[in-house]
Amino acid sequence: QVLWRHKGKKPATLGANTQLYDWIPQNDLLGHPKTKAFITHGGMNGVYEAIYHGVPMVGIPLCVDQPDNIARMKAKGAAVEVNLNTMTSADLLRALRTVINDPSYKENAMKLSEIHHDQPVKPLDRAVFWIEFVMRHGGAQHLRAAVHDLSWAQYHSLDVIGFLLAFMAAVMLILTKCCLFCCRK
Repeated sequence: QVLWRHKGKKPATLGANTQLYDWIPQNDLLGHPKTKAFITHGGMNGVYEAIYHGVPMVGIPLCVDQPDNIARMKAKGAAVEVNLNTMTSADLLRALRTVINDPSYKENAMKLSEIHHDQPVKPLDRAVFWIEFVMRHGGAQHLRAAVHDLSWAQYHSLDVIGFLLAFMAAVMLILTKCCLFCCRK
């Protein structure tokens, strides 16, 4: 079965094993035990969710950090990359079959998941500790960032901007005087 988040008109060549949805809760879908692979553009959030659940990926990076994210997953053996500009349906099918049928991809994804889950304290326990810590210490004012003690002008660096503008004005004045002096001679 293929679950595809797709808005718009249903493609005429849609396979019988494909279901279209306007929205899919991606994290829940990746956490389902029957999820075999994740076709992704390689955004950081989706990559982290796939790592968390130990799901191997087929990456089709588009822009910004996505090529690097997929390259890192490929280097770890948890993803196969497909180039959007040159891919054919055969390339996508080959990549998908590789990720699903080669057990090393699932094993590597599970290793990354184990590393991700290996924490000395569970996240909920850590959150409870810090909430109680703030309550015990009356708001934990000692942890406040120093930015809260700055004036409005300091916060927006108006003193620095003023100095730079004055410096630039002085340089422009000197250059103008020099040019006028040279023109008179």
